[in-house]
Amino acid sequence: MQISLLQCQSGADVQANLDFIEAQLIKLPRVESELQLVVLPEACLLFGGLESDQKHIAKTEAGNPLVAILASMAEQYHVYLIAGTIPILAHDGRVYSRSYLFNDKGEVLGDYDKLHLFDVEVSDGTKTYRESDTFFPGNKISVVDTPFGKIGLAICYDLRFPELFRAMRLAGAELIALPSAFTKVTGEAHWQTLVQARAIETQCFMLAANQWGACDGGRETWGQSMIVDPWGRILAQKETGCGWVQIALDKSQLNNIRQKIPVAIHNRFAKPKLIE
Repeated sequence: MQISLLQCQSGADVQANLDFIEAQLIKLPRVESELQLVVLPEACLLFGGLESDQKHIAKTEAGNPLVAILASMAEQYHVYLIAGTIPILAHDGRVYSRSYLFNDKGEVLGDYDKLHLFDVEVSDGTKTYRESDTFFPGNKISVVDTPFGKIGLAICYDLRFPELFRAMRLAGAELIALPSAFTKVTGEAHWQTLVQARAIETQCFMLAANQWGACDGGRETWGQSMIVDPWGRILAQKETGCGWVQIALDKSQLNNIRQKIPVAIHNRFAKPKLIE
């Protein structure tokens, strides 16, 4: 089984972003007999400019053309696809930042709406981020059964909330996918540390696909998409530029690590519970 993360520099042209994703899938390095899992970054279809631009391409889930296009790519290129994030209309006029997991027939195996919204001050060109003006927060965790193992789904800013990751581990997660668009400032300071910490704490593989570089509107993202194993080792990464980060998945050490250091059993704190 192969795992591939696509590092993107998405912009304001949805069709151009879709064309880039498809061009990369066409030349995906692969062993044809191996199952393929592909993870796209957050906002892979539209990035930069104003967060409110996401509302302009958002539709309801039923009959959503962007969902249909990415599902079709999963089927056409025979990959299990974690489709970054797609804006889905919420009941109050805002949108969910939703990640879908498609199988290689284009069927939806699961989805996840970003729980933690990035309302912060950052010392960069954007300065103030207020995702809650545009996005509606999710209300569930998501761990999906796949041939690769049980995959937990999280998005970008979620990385700073270890309770979510512990909840996914308790729900059976063995791998955790993290589509992201981490800013350059926060990424340089914390990205690698946080990704490795979440892998070590949960004893899961972390599949962290990030946006990279300056995009339309001046926002700068960090890159360094990486795959980290349950011991915290970086198995593969791409610090800059667009393209693939890839490994052949070997889960043989996962149970061994969990048995030798059984943190899930030793933990004396209450199980995390999502606030409604």
